[in-house]
Amino acid sequence: MGFNLATVLRESTIAHPGRPLMHFGEHTFDYRLVDEISGRVAAGLQDLGLRRGDKVVVQLPNVPQFLFAYFGILKAGLVMVPVNPLLRAGELAYHLTDSDAVLLVTFESFADEAAKATAEVDVPTYVVNLPGSVARPEGMRSFDELCAAENTGEITAVDAEDTAVVLYTSGTTGKPKGAELTHFELFMACTVGAERFGFNKDDVGVGVLPLFHVFGLSTVLNSTIRFGGSLVLIPRFEAGPVLDAIERHRCTVFSGVPTMYFALLGANLAERDLSSLRAGISGGAAMPEEVLRGFEQQVPNIVVLEGYGLSETAAVATFNVSAAERKIGSIGKPLWGIELKIFDEDDNELPPGPEHIGEIVIRGHNVMKGYYKRPETTEAALRGGWFRTGDLGYRDEDGFFFVVDRKKDLIIRGGFNVYPREVEEVLYAHPAVREAAVIGKPDARLGEEIVAVVAFQPDIRPDAAELIAFTRERLAPYKCPREIRVLDELPKGPSGKILKKVLREA
Repeated sequence: MGFNLATVLRESTIAHPGRPLMHFGEHTFDYRLVDEISGRVAAGLQDLGLRRGDKVVVQLPNVPQFLFAYFGILKAGLVMVPVNPLLRAGELAYHLTDSDAVLLVTFESFADEAAKATAEVDVPTYVVNLPGSVARPEGMRSFDELCAAENTGEITAVDAEDTAVVLYTSGTTGKPKGAELTHFELFMACTVGAERFGFNKDDVGVGVLPLFHVFGLSTVLNSTIRFGGSLVLIPRFEAGPVLDAIERHRCTVFSGVPTMYFALLGANLAERDLSSLRAGISGGAAMPEEVLRGFEQQVPNIVVLEGYGLSETAAVATFNVSAAERKIGSIGKPLWGIELKIFDEDDNELPPGPEHIGEIVIRGHNVMKGYYKRPETTEAALRGGWFRTGDLGYRDEDGFFFVVDRKKDLIIRGGFNVYPREVEEVLYAHPAVREAAVIGKPDARLGEEIVAVVAFQPDIRPDAAELIAFTRERLAPYKCPREIRVLDELPKGPSGKILKKVLREA
């Protein structure tokens, strides 16, 4: 069955070409213009010889060029691989190599680090410049060149089950792995998710969640365009600019992780006119009840609704519907066409009730095709046709699901997944470190904070600042520990494995 996700942009453009699609600073881009420029990008990529199924890594913050690249890549029948702009050279080189990328699009502020990565992995690189600037490392070209091609208006025919996006997720074992999401899966995710939520063409959303993340890409961007709404793009979260944008553009929907709601509560909301907001969407981590209720008390018309999803499920799985149809603390009920169950360790379904905690498993139109080039990992994750989330939870008698813990060691800091082993490998590279374990500890603002527990080599004892600086040189800032704890010996089990449970309890 032929289908290209880019048709959601074309259909909304045909329906209302002059409607604003996105606001960015002082600029407004309507649907017609975004459709036109992304069409030029598609033609430019094809002129370079890129063909259906080729991978393009996009390393951009929330700027208009992200949309031009995204829909241009899809229109050309290519596969987009969005990555965090804060990745260091070694991390970016890994993503380029693992994804078999044939081209990189990066941003001026990150181009120097990208140049180091492409010195290891030779791929053509195009740079999005800041307004008025043409600076870029030698050998890199301007993204404007792609935008200068002649738009044919064509959308390449692909199969609905072809991969549209590869989203890298740290998961809980090994290096980051790419979840392959198809055109059909992403279309269904934004369709059923936005329909359940009641999103419509008159809604104006706040686009401050990073678009390289599944929450921002699928739930925010795709849903907005699927139903013809508007989006205010904000490159990075700061409470003041976000509140300014809500007031200026009369935003109706705010989507964010709990840390964002926490930060907004710390601003002086009483002096702001936020009466246009009708709904808040929260995901990525559990929302503390006091934060949810406090936000609703200070923002007159808003209802904050929690949902649940993962990179492997195109950001969606469950959602609370309304103030009348929600349970605070719950992730809601499954969306249309999606099934959730609670399995014990033997893959038996558990009955309802908080005393029956097991692993949350999912199947439906939202579940990924698999992990790119990892058949064994894919088979394990999709055993028996159910995706194993690694999250522990239960369902109640009314069909609401609750997440109570994570099955493994994944840390979620401010909505970003942090894989401890990746951080531990960097710590072990320091000559003074003999043993290292990275754990999460509860944090009121971020959900979890990163703690490194280390044992040093004899007679060597660097201070905490030195170790943290060492990790910052090699990892994106959100992955770096903020606290170092030093022990003479890390606790171990009979097999010699470090006991993280003991460290957490301590």
